[in-house]
Amino acid sequence: MALFLDREGAVFHSIALFYGVVGYILGLSWVLIDSAWVNVVGLILLGHAMVVTAYMVHECSHNTVFRRNSHNAFLGSALLWIVGANYGSFEDIRYKHFRHHVDNDDVVWFDYETFFSKHPRVLQVTKAMEWCYVPAHCMIMHFVTMISGFLIPERRNQRVRNLTVLFIRGGLFAALCWFSPKAGCLYVLAYLMMITVLRFMDSLEHDYPYRLNLYTNEQSPNKGDLVWEQEHTFSPLISCRFSWINWLVLNFGYHNAHHAKPTTAWFRLPALHRELYGSGPEPVIPFRSQLRIFHKYRVNRIMHDDAASSNRLVEGADFLRAAQRGEVDGGNAASFLTSV
Repeated sequence: MALFLDREGAVFHSIALFYGVVGYILGLSWVLIDSAWVNVVGLILLGHAMVVTAYMVHECSHNTVFRRNSHNAFLGSALLWIVGANYGSFEDIRYKHFRHHVDNDDVVWFDYETFFSKHPRVLQVTKAMEWCYVPAHCMIMHFVTMISGFLIPERRNQRVRNLTVLFIRGGLFAALCWFSPKAGCLYVLAYLMMITVLRFMDSLEHDYPYRLNLYTNEQSPNKGDLVWEQEHTFSPLISCRFSWINWLVLNFGYHNAHHAKPTTAWFRLPALHRELYGSGPEPVIPFRSQLRIFHKYRVNRIMHDDAASSNRLVEGADFLRAAQRGEVDGGNAASFLTSV
């Protein structure tokens, strides 16, 4: 109990961790069983357990679980094995995410728009897959993270780690497919489910463009501006009426509250949101509008091709109103699990 920040956190964090780890184990075992109904339940449980685990990684990156930062880092590093994001270090993820909060920017290294412009066939395939609701854009970001030691000069010391984790995870997945090809396919579906949920939640939480200053001296123009930060941060809640539904994603939709006080644990965000913003529509984006945007602009948001819905036309309060009407295309590839 003394490991946790407080008694309430010990209860809620333990429940989330138990569900994530045990749900992952049970879900994986159930996709191996020769029963279609059990397989469906196992698929959903496996995917959602990875979602919850991913958000616990986010909690660890903000040091909201344990008293000591080193313990948060240890837990975060362990959980990265479950969500398939352990090819690089946990500190890479934590550093990039801290920069996101401190700089009020989407701080990155990988310029995917330039990459797509130089490889039009890759862009065409990506658009085709995204039209079919396959999160290909985010998969590219995850792949770049997997081999970042060979791409980013500042991470050359991680090449052995990249190869080691690729060998271990690749070997385990190959063994799963050899034992049960069906289970291997269902595991891939569960993993894509996790990526889809994470990027759905990330898509409308900011109107930030990305900036290529992860390893440069360029300073983000709105660094430290808390007023600007709130004006360009939004809360895509799953439900305002039934707040417990938001617990399915550990209240990640309460993003204005999270950015107002980043060290607030996930289970306290609803109360903080009510304290700061009341129960009115500001700064919430309705779930129905989120679904409309996710469906209608699933291809356009890769490169913001549709000028009429491009995020670049509006920002701040105008972006919020347009998003509430379902008239912006949102963002892609901003997951806290990718450190590039």
